[in-house]
Amino acid sequence: MRTGVLSFLAIMVLRAVSVAAPPDPQLFPRPAALEPQIRFWRAIFTEHSSHQVVLHDALYLDKVYKVLDFRREAAGMDSVELERLKREVTDLEMERLRRTLLRLHELGPNPQGLDSEEAAVYALWADDRSPDRFLEAAGPKRLRSQRGLRERFAEGLRESRRWFPEMEATFREADLPIELTRLPLIESCFNVQAYSKVGAAGIWQFIPATGRRFLRVDNLVDERRDVLASTRAAARYLGELHDDLGSWPLAITSYNHGPVGISRAVDEVGSRDIATIIRRYDGNAFGFASRNFYPEFLAALDVEGDHKTYFGDMAFPPPLEVHEHRLTRPVGIQVAARMARCDRDELAELNPALSDTVVSGRRSIPAGYRLRLPAPAKDFGTQLAALPAEPAPAPSARVRKASTGSSKGSKAKRTQTVVTHRVRKGETISHIAARHRVSIRSLLAANGMTKATQLKSGQVLRVPTGNGST
Repeated sequence: MRTGVLSFLAIMVLRAVSVAAPPDPQLFPRPAALEPQIRFWRAIFTEHSSHQVVLHDALYLDKVYKVLDFRREAAGMDSVELERLKREVTDLEMERLRRTLLRLHELGPNPQGLDSEEAAVYALWADDRSPDRFLEAAGPKRLRSQRGLRERFAEGLRESRRWFPEMEATFREADLPIELTRLPLIESCFNVQAYSKVGAAGIWQFIPATGRRFLRVDNLVDERRDVLASTRAAARYLGELHDDLGSWPLAITSYNHGPVGISRAVDEVGSRDIATIIRRYDGNAFGFASRNFYPEFLAALDVEGDHKTYFGDMAFPPPLEVHEHRLTRPVGIQVAARMARCDRDELAELNPALSDTVVSGRRSIPAGYRLRLPAPAKDFGTQLAALPAEPAPAPSARVRKASTGSSKGSKAKRTQTVVTHRVRKGETISHIAARHRVSIRSLLAANGMTKATQLKSGQVLRVPTGNGST
């Protein structure tokens, strides 16, 4: 009995979230030249609210001009009006700063009669005596705005605690540093439903092409949205990147910029030092995000490892208890939920990789899928094997004919298929439109909504797809 208890405790220790410790400087070096960037991102993650906008220089992140604060307006304004106000004020302030920088350039090395704003900007650049510093800082790629992420990062920290034990175990098994499991904090803030404008999905933000190398990505299952499946894929991919590039700073940066681009950067700069590459490489696609990806990662390690200093005591959810069953045959989600002794919504929440077509019951969960269950179900496989063969699914999408507007007598037609989408926690209209590749306007029109409409988790939307969508 004692041996069994000790074995159980040993397993729990291995599965627990690792105690925070400074990352190995041999694996994750922190060149002094990167410290201004690291400090900037720590402040964005911990000090600045989502209702604050930081105006700064894109190259020298220690040059912060001002912080626009909309927290008072956020307390009483409609979200759409608030966003419009933020954009308008930010644009106006950016233009004012640009004019200030250009005026300082025109005034030359010893300007006189500066107002308070001009004097503050002039003092900010006191450590740089180059004659064109203000002209260059006024350039379109240099003056930049960044919204704060404090609330979003805190939520990411809370959500991460559900997954870190299993994620760390995956990286240990792959003989990779467990610090890499913190990358989703800067990729997605652990938003399982994260979906980017370029089609990247899930907490690891795999684009479709890379995702298909390691995961199932099709109209039934998109494993990029499954935290544990995508973590296994990320471990394989990051291992490949490190093998190819030879260091973790380069591998991490290539996760954002691509391995070919980083190899080109090493060749052109003639150095493998990440700070030198960030400072000197001028590739067309090596923009702000790529230059800051590794400093952001180091800042995230700082904050996550000392979260109490930045956020105080946080209530973390318990780690997720994972129970998976690999399906030997297709099964409908309602039947699977009944056998798992839960409801369909609970099963769908545990299996975000399942498409809306599967969750709605129009198609079965395919054979081979690792179905995550809310509790161990020893008889699940037995029940599954005893099920009668499923009939072929009947078409459920409603199809209506619409005139193409061609001349009278033409037989040319176009079809529009309307499918449904169940809103999940954290999804927005833009995410759903991008996911189904329809315009926001057509999605709003199909559901009688406006941009001000607030979505609710569980809400079912009609999504116009096919040739009729615009």
